[in-house]
Amino acid sequence: MTATARRDVATPEAATPPGSGLAYVLVTPARNEARFIERTIASVVAQTVRPLAWAIVSDGSTDGTDNIVRQYAAEHRFIELVRMPERRERHFAGKVHAFNAGYARVREYPYDVIGSLDADISFDVDYFAFLLGRLAADPALGLVGTPFQGRSTYDYRFVSPQHVSGACQVFRRACFEAIGGYVPVKTGGVDHIAVITARMRGWKTRTFTERVCRHHRELGAAQHGALGARFRDGVLDYMLGSHPLWELCRTAYQATRPPRVLGGLTLLAGYVSAMARGMERPVSPELVAFRRREQMQRLRALIPRAPGLQSAATRGGDR
Repeated sequence: MTATARRDVATPEAATPPGSGLAYVLVTPARNEARFIERTIASVVAQTVRPLAWAIVSDGSTDGTDNIVRQYAAEHRFIELVRMPERRERHFAGKVHAFNAGYARVREYPYDVIGSLDADISFDVDYFAFLLGRLAADPALGLVGTPFQGRSTYDYRFVSPQHVSGACQVFRRACFEAIGGYVPVKTGGVDHIAVITARMRGWKTRTFTERVCRHHRELGAAQHGALGARFRDGVLDYMLGSHPLWELCRTAYQATRPPRVLGGLTLLAGYVSAMARGMERPVSPELVAFRRREQMQRLRALIPRAPGLQSAATRGGDR
């Protein structure tokens, strides 16, 4: 670590929250985020507890992203711009490579917690103090986050609070190291794999609904865009090992949400298409079996008297 970095650790900007005793660092991959990133930076700068260091990785940005980050980095020494070369191919693995470039710049700091933060969100001034307090209160918690608002919102009657959105994932350092960081999967599901792997390794994961982050990026409103997203979700469900019975239940639920009926059927079509093509899963058989056990446990909890769920759970766990 450089002398400048050591001075940053000692500044008031790098304090730890009262009572938590936990210090944190942040990494943000950013690709052409000039429209949104200033809101994200302003939110972090305004935190009652600031990070020891924050690496913002410009993943080949060609808009004004770099200039915005440079302006803030000149005023706040805990912010560092990491520039990666422009790349033509766009895929989710690229985001992981960008994250890893930032991780390499912060990993030597004496931190307890590391956060992966999208470049198009904003949040209240006590956001990280709140999450650090939750981690401090329960040593078994390895990964925490909050719901996000804006483009869509999870319905926590049906989405488990054990799932943590990829918009902002805050890991205990030991948990992040235990899962080996993010897996560079081109087809997506990077955040899901991290959450599931953390639980598989014995850590608790939790979304706390007492706080939210606001997502500012807009999604296309055209129906073909929504259906395309549903189809890709179905493909991803198969690739990450979702149990067929779980997928049928998810199809039924998605059929009640816009675009109604057709959205659910498109989700199922994506799953069946991936199955028929025998698409290679980017996760281990161990993770698939673990995920299916969790899904069947949740189905039994939601529909405790449904016939066949007990045997289905057993079969899912054996795969």
